[in-house]
Amino acid sequence: MNGGKGTAGAGDTSGVEGAVGLDGAVVCWQEDGADHCARWRSESGAAPPRRVEIAGDETRADDAYRLACEGTALLWRGDFQNARQLLQALARRIDRPPRRPRRKAEPSQVQAFHLYRQARAQRARTLGMLLIPFEPGHIVPLRRAPDVVQACTEAYGSDDQPYVTSLRELLGLIGAHEWRQKGVPIPALGGDRIHPHYGVFSPVRGEYVDLVAEAPLPPATVAFDIGTGTGVLAAVLARRGVQRVIATDQDPRALACANENTRRLDVTDRVEVVQADLYPEGRAGLIVCNPPWVPAKPSSPLEHAVYDPGSRMLHGFLDGLAVHLEPDGEGWLILSDLAENLGLRARDDLLQAFRASGLEVVGRLDTAPAHPRAADPDDPLHAARVTEVTSLWRLRRGSGGRSPGR
Repeated sequence: MNGGKGTAGAGDTSGVEGAVGLDGAVVCWQEDGADHCARWRSESGAAPPRRVEIAGDETRADDAYRLACEGTALLWRGDFQNARQLLQALARRIDRPPRRPRRKAEPSQVQAFHLYRQARAQRARTLGMLLIPFEPGHIVPLRRAPDVVQACTEAYGSDDQPYVTSLRELLGLIGAHEWRQKGVPIPALGGDRIHPHYGVFSPVRGEYVDLVAEAPLPPATVAFDIGTGTGVLAAVLARRGVQRVIATDQDPRALACANENTRRLDVTDRVEVVQADLYPEGRAGLIVCNPPWVPAKPSSPLEHAVYDPGSRMLHGFLDGLAVHLEPDGEGWLILSDLAENLGLRARDDLLQAFRASGLEVVGRLDTAPAHPRAADPDDPLHAARVTEVTSLWRLRRGSGGRSPGR
Protein backbone atom coordinates (compact mmCIF):
# COMPACT_ATOMS: atom_id res chain seq x y z
CA MET A 1 0.00 0.00 0.00
CA ASN A 2 1.19 3.50 -0.76
CA GLY A 3 1.12 5.08 2.68
CA GLY A 4 1.83 8.57 3.94
CA LYS A 5 0.69 10.50 6.96
CA GLY A 6 -1.51 13.52 6.73
CA THR A 7 -5.07 14.70 6.69
CA ALA A 8 -5.74 14.93 2.98
CA GLY A 9 -9.22 15.80 1.84
CA ALA A 10 -11.71 13.62 0.06
CA GLY A 11 -10.55 11.67 -2.92
CA ASP A 12 -13.51 11.21 -5.26
CA THR A 13 -12.81 7.87 -6.87
CA SER A 14 -16.24 7.43 -8.41
CA GLY A 15 -14.64 6.10 -11.57
CA VAL A 16 -13.05 3.13 -9.82
CA GLU A 17 -15.95 1.60 -7.92
CA GLY A 18 -15.68 -2.12 -8.41
CA ALA A 19 -12.50 -1.65 -10.40
CA VAL A 20 -10.80 -4.97 -10.85
CA GLY A 21 -7.14 -5.57 -11.45
CA LEU A 22 -4.98 -8.65 -11.12
CA ASP A 23 -5.79 -8.83 -7.43
CA GLY A 24 -9.51 -8.04 -7.64
CA ALA A 25 -11.41 -4.95 -6.50
CA VAL A 26 -9.49 -1.89 -5.34
CA VAL A 27 -10.20 1.12 -3.12
CA CYS A 28 -8.59 4.47 -3.99
CA TRP A 29 -8.03 7.73 -2.14
CA GLN A 30 -5.94 10.90 -2.07
CA GLU A 31 -3.34 11.41 0.64
CA ASP A 32 -0.40 13.81 0.96
CA GLY A 33 -1.31 15.29 -2.40
CA ALA A 34 -1.03 11.98 -4.24
CA ASP A 35 -3.40 9.29 -5.48
CA HIS A 36 -3.25 5.88 -3.79
CA CYS A 37 -4.96 2.55 -4.35
CA ALA A 38 -4.97 -0.80 -2.54
CA ARG A 39 -6.81 -4.08 -2.83
CA TRP A 40 -10.24 -4.20 -1.27
CA ARG A 41 -11.31 -7.12 0.92
CA SER A 42 -14.90 -7.78 1.90
CA GLU A 43 -16.23 -11.15 3.00
CA SER A 44 -19.73 -9.66 2.98
CA GLY A 45 -19.39 -8.95 -0.73
CA ALA A 46 -19.61 -5.16 -0.27
CA ALA A 47 -18.33 -3.07 -3.17
CA PRO A 48 -15.33 -0.81 -2.51
CA PRO A 49 -16.42 2.68 -1.41
CA ARG A 50 -16.47 5.34 -4.08
CA ARG A 51 -15.25 8.17 -1.86
CA VAL A 52 -12.59 7.95 0.86
CA GLU A 53 -11.28 10.51 3.33
CA ILE A 54 -8.35 10.13 5.71
CA ALA A 55 -9.40 10.03 9.37
CA GLY A 56 -7.54 9.88 12.65
CA ASP A 57 -7.70 10.55 16.37
CA GLU A 58 -8.91 14.12 15.82
CA THR A 59 -11.97 13.00 13.82
CA ARG A 60 -15.24 13.82 15.60
CA ALA A 61 -17.89 11.14 15.85
CA ASP A 62 -20.64 13.43 14.49
CA ASP A 63 -18.54 14.28 11.43
CA ALA A 64 -17.68 10.61 10.86
CA TYR A 65 -21.35 9.64 11.16
CA ARG A 66 -22.41 12.31 8.65
CA LEU A 67 -19.78 11.22 6.14
CA ALA A 68 -20.57 7.53 6.56
CA CYS A 69 -24.29 8.15 6.04
CA GLU A 70 -23.44 10.08 2.86
CA GLY A 71 -21.41 7.13 1.56
CA THR A 72 -17.92 8.48 2.26
CA ALA A 73 -15.56 5.97 3.85
CA LEU A 74 -12.93 6.89 6.42
CA LEU A 75 -9.46 5.35 6.12
CA TRP A 76 -8.07 5.33 9.65
CA ARG A 77 -4.53 6.56 10.38
CA GLY A 78 -4.77 7.04 14.14
CA ASP A 79 -4.71 4.83 17.22
CA PHE A 80 -6.41 1.46 16.67
CA GLN A 81 -8.25 1.51 20.00
CA ASN A 82 -9.59 4.97 19.19
CA ALA A 83 -10.94 3.56 15.95
CA ARG A 84 -12.83 0.93 17.95
CA GLN A 85 -14.29 3.66 20.15
CA LEU A 86 -15.34 5.62 17.08
CA LEU A 87 -17.08 2.55 15.66
CA GLN A 88 -18.99 2.16 18.92
CA ALA A 89 -19.97 5.83 18.77
CA LEU A 90 -21.26 5.36 15.21
CA ALA A 91 -23.30 2.35 16.34
CA ARG A 92 -24.88 4.36 19.15
CA ARG A 93 -25.93 7.05 16.71
CA ILE A 94 -27.44 4.50 14.35
CA ASP A 95 -29.30 2.64 17.09
CA ARG A 96 -30.76 5.60 18.96
CA PRO A 97 -34.54 5.93 18.55
CA PRO A 98 -35.95 8.87 16.60
CA ARG A 99 -36.78 11.92 18.67
CA ARG A 100 -40.38 12.07 17.53
CA PRO A 101 -41.50 8.65 16.37
CA ARG A 102 -44.31 8.89 13.88
CA ARG A 103 -47.52 7.10 14.59
CA LYS A 104 -47.87 4.39 12.02
CA ALA A 105 -50.07 1.40 11.61
CA GLU A 106 -48.55 -1.73 13.10
CA PRO A 107 -46.74 -3.56 10.26
CA SER A 108 -47.56 -7.13 9.41
CA GLN A 109 -45.06 -9.82 10.32
CA VAL A 110 -43.84 -9.97 6.72
CA GLN A 111 -43.44 -6.18 6.61
CA ALA A 112 -41.67 -6.19 9.98
CA PHE A 113 -39.24 -8.81 8.70
CA HIS A 114 -38.37 -6.88 5.55
CA LEU A 115 -38.06 -3.60 7.45
CA TYR A 116 -35.79 -5.34 9.93
CA ARG A 117 -33.54 -6.66 7.16
CA GLN A 118 -33.42 -3.26 5.45
CA ALA A 119 -32.44 -1.58 8.71
CA ARG A 120 -29.76 -4.20 9.42
CA ALA A 121 -28.36 -3.86 5.90
CA GLN A 122 -28.21 -0.06 6.18
CA ARG A 123 -26.59 -0.33 9.60
CA ALA A 124 -23.94 -2.69 8.21
CA ARG A 125 -23.23 -0.37 5.26
CA THR A 126 -22.79 2.65 7.51
CA LEU A 127 -20.57 0.88 10.04
CA GLY A 128 -18.59 -0.63 7.18
CA MET A 129 -17.38 2.84 6.18
CA LEU A 130 -14.60 2.88 8.78
CA LEU A 131 -11.61 1.31 7.05
CA ILE A 132 -8.36 -0.19 8.33
CA PRO A 133 -5.14 -0.48 6.28
CA PHE A 134 -3.09 -3.67 6.19
CA GLU A 135 0.52 -4.22 5.28
CA PRO A 136 1.76 -7.52 3.77
CA GLY A 137 1.34 -10.48 6.09
CA HIS A 138 -1.88 -9.19 7.68
CA ILE A 139 -0.09 -6.52 9.71
CA VAL A 140 -2.12 -3.51 10.90
CA PRO A 141 0.25 -0.49 10.86
CA LEU A 142 -1.54 1.48 13.57
CA ARG A 143 -0.64 2.36 17.15
CA ARG A 144 -1.92 -0.14 19.73
CA ALA A 145 -3.12 -2.47 16.99
CA PRO A 146 -3.53 -6.10 18.09
CA ASP A 147 -1.79 -9.02 16.45
CA VAL A 148 -4.43 -10.24 14.00
CA VAL A 149 -2.19 -12.38 11.79
CA GLN A 150 -3.69 -15.70 12.85
CA ALA A 151 -7.29 -14.47 12.78
CA CYS A 152 -6.87 -13.05 9.27
CA THR A 153 -4.96 -16.09 8.02
CA GLU A 154 -7.77 -18.39 9.21
CA ALA A 155 -10.31 -16.36 7.23
CA TYR A 156 -8.32 -15.13 4.23
CA GLY A 157 -5.37 -17.47 3.96
CA SER A 158 -1.80 -16.20 3.73
CA ASP A 159 -1.28 -12.83 2.04
CA ASP A 160 1.93 -11.04 1.09
CA GLN A 161 0.33 -7.87 -0.30
CA PRO A 162 -1.27 -4.79 1.29
CA TYR A 163 -5.02 -4.33 1.36
CA VAL A 164 -7.86 -2.42 3.02
CA THR A 165 -10.92 -3.79 4.81
CA SER A 166 -13.54 -2.42 7.18
CA LEU A 167 -12.89 -2.34 10.91
CA ARG A 168 -16.26 -4.01 11.42
CA GLU A 169 -15.18 -6.98 9.33
CA LEU A 170 -11.83 -7.17 11.10
CA LEU A 171 -13.55 -7.28 14.49
CA GLY A 172 -15.74 -10.08 13.13
CA LEU A 173 -12.61 -12.02 12.16
CA ILE A 174 -11.16 -11.49 15.63
CA GLY A 175 -14.37 -12.68 17.27
CA ALA A 176 -14.53 -15.74 15.02
CA HIS A 177 -10.93 -16.59 15.87
CA GLU A 178 -11.72 -16.38 19.58
CA TRP A 179 -14.74 -18.69 19.15
CA ARG A 180 -12.58 -21.08 17.16
CA GLN A 181 -9.96 -21.14 19.89
CA LYS A 182 -12.41 -21.42 22.77
CA GLY A 183 -15.02 -23.67 21.16
CA VAL A 184 -18.71 -24.09 21.93
CA PRO A 185 -19.62 -26.64 24.63
CA ILE A 186 -22.20 -29.16 23.42
CA PRO A 187 -24.21 -30.92 26.17
CA ALA A 188 -25.20 -33.67 23.73
CA LEU A 189 -21.50 -34.47 23.37
CA GLY A 190 -20.97 -34.69 27.11
CA GLY A 191 -19.75 -31.09 27.25
CA ASP A 192 -17.08 -31.61 24.58
CA ARG A 193 -16.61 -28.58 22.38
CA ILE A 194 -17.20 -27.82 18.74
CA HIS A 195 -14.76 -25.30 17.26
CA PRO A 196 -16.46 -23.29 14.50
CA HIS A 197 -14.39 -21.75 11.73
CA TYR A 198 -14.93 -18.29 10.27
CA GLY A 199 -17.91 -18.35 7.93
CA VAL A 200 -19.32 -21.63 9.31
CA PHE A 201 -22.54 -21.49 11.33
CA SER A 202 -21.79 -21.94 15.02
CA PRO A 203 -24.03 -24.29 17.07
CA VAL A 204 -24.66 -21.68 19.76
CA ARG A 205 -28.39 -22.36 19.42
CA GLY A 206 -28.20 -25.86 20.82
CA GLU A 207 -31.86 -26.84 20.72
CA TYR A 208 -31.56 -28.42 17.29
CA VAL A 209 -28.57 -30.45 18.47
CA ASP A 210 -30.53 -31.64 21.51
CA LEU A 211 -33.36 -32.82 19.27
CA VAL A 212 -30.97 -35.03 17.28
CA ALA A 213 -29.57 -36.37 20.54
CA GLU A 214 -33.04 -37.24 21.89
CA ALA A 215 -34.95 -38.58 18.87
CA PRO A 216 -35.39 -42.38 18.78
CA LEU A 217 -32.82 -43.88 16.42
CA PRO A 218 -34.07 -46.12 13.61
CA PRO A 219 -32.13 -49.38 13.09
CA ALA A 220 -29.56 -47.69 10.86
CA THR A 221 -25.92 -48.68 10.41
CA VAL A 222 -25.30 -45.83 7.92
CA ALA A 223 -26.43 -42.22 8.29
CA PHE A 224 -26.07 -39.14 6.09
CA ASP A 225 -25.66 -35.66 7.59
CA ILE A 226 -26.64 -33.28 4.78
CA GLY A 227 -25.03 -29.85 5.01
CA THR A 228 -22.87 -30.78 7.98
CA GLY A 229 -21.33 -27.35 8.69
CA THR A 230 -19.20 -27.78 11.82
CA GLY A 231 -19.90 -31.53 11.86
CA VAL A 232 -21.74 -31.33 15.17
CA LEU A 233 -24.72 -33.49 14.15
CA ALA A 234 -22.48 -36.11 12.54
CA ALA A 235 -20.51 -36.30 15.79
CA VAL A 236 -23.69 -36.67 17.85
CA LEU A 237 -24.89 -39.54 15.64
CA ALA A 238 -21.50 -41.25 15.88
CA ARG A 239 -21.49 -40.88 19.67
CA ARG A 240 -25.01 -42.38 19.72
CA GLY A 241 -23.69 -45.53 18.09
CA VAL A 242 -24.30 -45.14 14.35
CA GLN A 243 -21.52 -47.19 12.79
CA ARG A 244 -20.90 -44.99 9.74
CA VAL A 245 -21.87 -41.36 9.17
CA ILE A 246 -21.25 -39.63 5.85
CA ALA A 247 -21.26 -35.86 6.38
CA THR A 248 -21.63 -33.70 3.27
CA ASP A 249 -21.13 -30.04 2.49
CA GLN A 250 -20.09 -28.02 -0.55
CA ASP A 251 -18.40 -25.13 1.29
CA PRO A 252 -14.61 -25.60 1.63
CA ARG A 253 -14.62 -23.80 4.98
CA ALA A 254 -17.30 -26.12 6.34
CA LEU A 255 -15.47 -29.19 5.08
CA ALA A 256 -12.24 -28.11 6.78
CA CYS A 257 -14.14 -27.27 9.95
CA ALA A 258 -16.00 -30.60 10.07
CA ASN A 259 -12.79 -32.53 9.46
CA GLU A 260 -11.04 -30.69 12.28
CA ASN A 261 -13.91 -31.24 14.72
CA THR A 262 -14.24 -34.94 13.98
CA ARG A 263 -10.53 -35.31 14.68
CA ARG A 264 -10.81 -33.37 17.93
CA LEU A 265 -13.74 -35.54 19.03
CA ASP A 266 -12.02 -38.77 17.98
CA VAL A 267 -14.86 -39.96 15.73
CA THR A 268 -12.99 -40.15 12.43
CA ASP A 269 -13.34 -43.94 12.50
CA ARG A 270 -17.11 -43.44 12.13
CA VAL A 271 -17.50 -40.10 10.34
CA GLU A 272 -16.44 -39.45 6.76
CA VAL A 273 -16.61 -35.86 5.49
CA VAL A 274 -17.45 -35.64 1.78
CA GLN A 275 -17.78 -32.69 -0.57
CA ALA A 276 -21.21 -32.86 -2.20
CA ASP A 277 -24.17 -30.67 -3.05
CA LEU A 278 -26.67 -32.33 -0.69
CA TYR A 279 -26.55 -36.12 -1.12
CA PRO A 280 -23.61 -38.52 -1.44
CA GLU A 281 -23.87 -41.73 -3.44
CA GLY A 282 -25.93 -44.61 -2.09
CA ARG A 283 -28.61 -45.01 0.57
CA ALA A 284 -28.78 -44.76 4.33
CA GLY A 285 -31.08 -45.86 7.13
CA LEU A 286 -31.03 -42.35 8.61
CA ILE A 287 -30.64 -39.04 6.79
CA VAL A 288 -30.46 -35.80 8.77
CA CYS A 289 -30.67 -32.23 7.51
CA ASN A 290 -30.79 -28.88 9.31
CA PRO A 291 -31.24 -26.44 6.40
CA PRO A 292 -31.34 -22.64 6.73
CA TRP A 293 -34.67 -21.83 8.30
CA VAL A 294 -35.74 -18.62 6.51
CA PRO A 295 -36.71 -18.64 2.80
CA ALA A 296 -35.15 -15.31 1.82
CA LYS A 297 -32.23 -14.12 -0.25
CA PRO A 298 -28.94 -13.72 1.65
CA SER A 299 -27.54 -10.21 1.51
CA SER A 300 -23.98 -11.49 1.90
CA PRO A 301 -22.11 -14.81 1.51
CA LEU A 302 -21.98 -15.17 5.30
CA GLU A 303 -25.81 -15.24 5.51
CA HIS A 304 -26.21 -18.49 3.58
CA ALA A 305 -26.41 -20.42 6.86
CA VAL A 306 -29.51 -18.43 7.83
CA TYR A 307 -31.32 -17.70 4.58
CA ASP A 308 -32.33 -20.27 1.97
CA PRO A 309 -33.48 -18.45 -1.20
CA GLY A 310 -36.53 -20.14 -2.66
CA SER A 311 -36.14 -22.86 0.00
CA ARG A 312 -33.65 -24.49 -2.38
CA MET A 313 -31.91 -26.62 0.23
CA LEU A 314 -35.15 -27.59 1.96
CA HIS A 315 -36.77 -28.75 -1.27
CA GLY A 316 -33.56 -30.36 -2.52
CA PHE A 317 -33.38 -32.41 0.66
CA LEU A 318 -37.05 -33.44 0.48
CA ASP A 319 -36.97 -34.21 -3.25
CA GLY A 320 -34.02 -36.58 -2.89
CA LEU A 321 -34.91 -38.16 0.43
CA ALA A 322 -37.11 -41.05 -0.69
CA VAL A 323 -34.63 -42.38 -3.24
CA HIS A 324 -31.72 -42.21 -0.78
CA LEU A 325 -33.49 -43.86 2.16
CA GLU A 326 -33.31 -47.54 2.94
CA PRO A 327 -36.78 -49.16 2.81
CA ASP A 328 -37.41 -48.75 6.56
CA GLY A 329 -35.19 -45.71 7.01
CA GLU A 330 -36.03 -42.28 8.37
CA GLY A 331 -35.23 -38.75 7.32
CA TRP A 332 -34.92 -36.16 10.06
CA LEU A 333 -35.68 -32.60 9.02
CA ILE A 334 -34.81 -30.04 11.69
CA LEU A 335 -36.70 -26.82 11.00
CA SER A 336 -37.89 -23.81 12.96
CA ASP A 337 -41.37 -22.43 12.33
CA LEU A 338 -40.02 -18.85 12.45
CA ALA A 339 -40.66 -18.51 8.70
CA GLU A 340 -44.28 -19.52 9.28
CA ASN A 341 -44.63 -17.01 12.12
CA LEU A 342 -43.23 -14.31 9.83
CA GLY A 343 -45.66 -15.22 7.05
CA LEU A 344 -42.87 -16.33 4.71
CA ARG A 345 -44.04 -19.93 4.49
CA ALA A 346 -47.30 -21.69 5.37
CA ARG A 347 -47.50 -24.95 7.30
CA ASP A 348 -49.69 -26.35 4.53
CA ASP A 349 -46.92 -25.60 2.02
CA LEU A 350 -44.47 -27.62 4.09
CA LEU A 351 -46.86 -30.56 4.44
CA GLN A 352 -47.60 -30.45 0.73
CA ALA A 353 -43.86 -30.54 0.02
CA PHE A 354 -43.66 -33.73 2.09
CA ARG A 355 -46.45 -35.35 0.12
CA ALA A 356 -45.09 -34.19 -3.25
CA SER A 357 -41.77 -35.83 -2.38
CA GLY A 358 -43.43 -39.17 -1.54
CA LEU A 359 -42.93 -38.80 2.20
CA GLU A 360 -45.08 -39.20 5.27
CA VAL A 361 -44.59 -37.91 8.81
CA VAL A 362 -44.22 -40.65 11.42
CA GLY A 363 -43.39 -38.40 14.35
CA ARG A 364 -42.28 -34.98 15.44
CA LEU A 365 -40.27 -33.63 18.37
CA ASP A 366 -40.66 -29.97 19.33
CA THR A 367 -38.65 -27.60 21.48
CA ALA A 368 -38.78 -23.91 22.30
CA PRO A 369 -35.79 -21.65 21.56
CA ALA A 370 -33.50 -20.69 24.41
CA HIS A 371 -31.68 -17.76 22.77
CA PRO A 372 -32.00 -14.31 24.44
CA ARG A 373 -33.81 -12.61 21.55
CA ALA A 374 -36.83 -14.86 22.06
CA ALA A 375 -37.39 -13.12 25.41
CA ASP A 376 -36.52 -9.58 24.29
CA PRO A 377 -39.70 -7.48 23.86
CA ASP A 378 -37.67 -4.75 22.10
CA ASP A 379 -36.59 -7.09 19.31
CA PRO A 380 -38.33 -5.99 16.07
CA LEU A 381 -39.33 -9.61 15.41
CA HIS A 382 -40.35 -10.37 18.99
CA ALA A 383 -43.94 -11.32 18.09
CA ALA A 384 -42.62 -14.05 15.77
CA ARG A 385 -39.74 -15.17 17.98
CA VAL A 386 -41.74 -15.52 21.20
CA THR A 387 -43.91 -18.27 19.69
CA GLU A 388 -41.12 -19.95 17.71
CA VAL A 389 -40.86 -23.73 17.86
CA THR A 390 -38.02 -25.83 16.47
CA SER A 391 -39.13 -29.27 15.26
CA LEU A 392 -37.48 -32.49 14.24
CA TRP A 393 -39.78 -34.03 11.63
CA ARG A 394 -39.41 -37.80 11.32
CA LEU A 395 -40.11 -38.70 7.69
CA ARG A 396 -40.40 -42.00 5.85
CA ARG A 397 -41.28 -43.12 2.37
CA GLY A 398 -44.99 -42.62 1.88
CA SER A 399 -47.41 -45.53 1.95
CA GLY A 400 -50.21 -43.70 0.20
CA GLY A 401 -51.81 -42.37 3.36
CA ARG A 402 -52.19 -38.75 4.32
CA SER A 403 -49.27 -37.19 6.18
CA PRO A 404 -50.05 -36.11 9.73
CA GLY A 405 -48.25 -33.25 11.38
CA ARG A 406 -50.59 -30.32 12.01
